[in-house]
Amino acid sequence: MEIRKLENLSGNPILDWGLNGYTTDKIYVVSAIEAGNTFEFSLREKKQSYNKVWNSSEEDFDRLNAMISQGHSFGVFDNGELIAWAVCDFRVWNNSLFIETLLVSEDFRGQNIGRLLIKAINREARELQCRMVELETQNTNYYAIKLFQNAGFAITGINTKLYNDSAETAIFMSFDLLS
Repeated sequence: MEIRKLENLSGNPILDWGLNGYTTDKIYVVSAIEAGNTFEFSLREKKQSYNKVWNSSEEDFDRLNAMISQGHSFGVFDNGELIAWAVCDFRVWNNSLFIETLLVSEDFRGQNIGRLLIKAINREARELQCRMVELETQNTNYYAIKLFQNAGFAITGINTKLYNDSAETAIFMSFDLLS
């Protein structure tokens, strides 16, 4: 396997990747309390099955290719075939590298490919002299949250209104590079 910079996604490269989403038997339940000028939130693990499938459109790939053209995204290739990617957006306004999407072909999940992509992203962010790497995922994406926590990311916020699906809360995470 080889990790290298992504150049362009042509067509829909994930058609043969299996599940474009995730299945889990655990989620995080988000509790948020607002009292006056105080706001607190907590996450607790809950045994609950949840399935998420993304439908990718041509416009989605156009948007991803616009980010890829910045030169800070990575692909994992097995025998020359793309099997995973991390598409990142360099955000000058807050000096961060934002992980827009990290996706591994279903046949290759559980093989530390996500961890290798995170290491490549962190190296890239250091070379760019970013202050942090950041991302957003769903409270229902238990294994992604665990992956990023194990890689040193901390939960930095939530948005209970980001998604149409009321079962999902946006979880924001970041990895500080300058501390």
